[in-house]
Amino acid sequence: MKPITYSELKGNSKPFYALAAILAVFILIALACAYYMEHSGHHVTGMTNQIVWGMPHVFAIFLIVAASGALNVASISTVFGKPVYKPLGRLSGLLAIALLVGGLIVLVLDLGRPDRLIVAMTSYNFKSIFAWNIFLYVGFMVVVAAYLWVQMERRMNGYTKTAGMLAFIWRLVLTTGTGSIFGFLVAREAYDSAIMAPLFIAMSFSFGLAVYILILLAAYHGSGREIGSVVTRKLGRLLGIFIGTVLFFTAIQHLANLYAAEHGAVERFILLDGGIYTLLFWVGQVVVGGLIPLFLVFRPATKGASRDIILASILVILGGFAQVYVLVIGGQAFPLNLFPGMEVSSSFHDGVVSAYAPSLPEIGLGLGGVALAGLIVLLGIKVLRFLPVSLADADIDPHHQAANSGS
Repeated sequence: MKPITYSELKGNSKPFYALAAILAVFILIALACAYYMEHSGHHVTGMTNQIVWGMPHVFAIFLIVAASGALNVASISTVFGKPVYKPLGRLSGLLAIALLVGGLIVLVLDLGRPDRLIVAMTSYNFKSIFAWNIFLYVGFMVVVAAYLWVQMERRMNGYTKTAGMLAFIWRLVLTTGTGSIFGFLVAREAYDSAIMAPLFIAMSFSFGLAVYILILLAAYHGSGREIGSVVTRKLGRLLGIFIGTVLFFTAIQHLANLYAAEHGAVERFILLDGGIYTLLFWVGQVVVGGLIPLFLVFRPATKGASRDIILASILVILGGFAQVYVLVIGGQAFPLNLFPGMEVSSSFHDGVVSAYAPSLPEIGLGLGGVALAGLIVLLGIKVLRFLPVSLADADIDPHHQAANSGS
C-alpha cells in the first residue's frame, strides 16, 4: 500500500455553506422545540404517564447505538489487522463522537429541566443501569478522542493498536449497557430479556455502518475526491453481514418470547394485533430495513456499485428507526401486567393499550440531534485531517498493486 495522505476538506463552495446553514437551522428549531416543551410542559407532546419515552428517545437511542457501530470501521483496521480499512479509521472515530453527542443532547433537552442533569452527574445510584451509562458515555468520548490522537500524531502511532483495543472493548460495554436498560426492565414484558444486550450490539454494527457509508460517500462525491470500488464493495458486503445478524437476533428474541407462555400476549401484540407497531415491525424493520438491503448488497449485479449500497444504507437507517420505535414506544404501549395470573379492574388504564402520536416538537428536537451530529462531522473534516486525499483502488488495495505490477 502507498503511504496514506490526509487533508482537510476545503469547504469553500456554496453547497458546503448551504449544507452547514441547513444543519444550523435544524439545530435552532430543536432548541426552540425544547424551549417550548420546557415552558409549556410535556402535555404539548404525545407523551403521557403511560408513554414516558417518546420520539426524542427514539432518535437519541438510535444515535447512541449508531455511535458505537460507527467506530467499528476503525476497529476492523487496528484490532483485526485489515489494512484496507486503515484510511477509514479517522472519520470513523469522528463520526462516533458526533453521533453520541447528538444523541445525548436530545436526551438532555428532553428532561424538561436540563439543569437536573447536574443531579444525575453528582448523585449516583449504582443499582441503576442509567448511572452506569453516564460513565460509559463520557468514557467513550474520552477513549475515542485518545484513539484519534494516537492515529493522527505520528509520535504516538505505536500505541494505535492498544488504543484501538480499548476503544473496541469500551464500545461493546457501552452498547451492552444501553441494551441492558431494556433487558433489566422486568416490569415491561416486551423488554424483559437477556437477548437485548447482543441484539443492541448487532443493531449498532448495522446502524453505525449504514450512517458511516452515507457520510463517507457524500464527503468524497461532494468534494470530488476519488473513491474506488474496493472500499464500497467491502463496506457493502460488511453491511449485509450486519443486517443478517440483526435479523437473526431479532428472530431469536421473538422465538424465545413465544416459547415462554408469559410473553405470549405481548408477542401477539407486536407480531399480529399491534396496528401501527405490527406494520412497522414487518414492513419497516423486516422488509425495508432487512430483506431489501440484503438483496441490494448481495445480488451479483451490485459488484460494489455505490448507488445500490447508498440505497441499502438509507433503507437500513429507516428500518432502524422503525425497529427502535417498535421497541421503545410499542414496548410501553402494551399494558403493564402488575399482578400476573390475576384479573385487575380499575378506572386507570389497566389492561388498555396506550395511545401515542409523535408531536412536531418531539420530531423537531430529534432532528436537531441528527443535525448537530452532521454539523460536527462537517466542521471536523473541514478543520482537521480526517479524510484521505484518495481512496482509489490503486492507493489502498495491495492486491490491486500486485496485479498491476505482475501485468
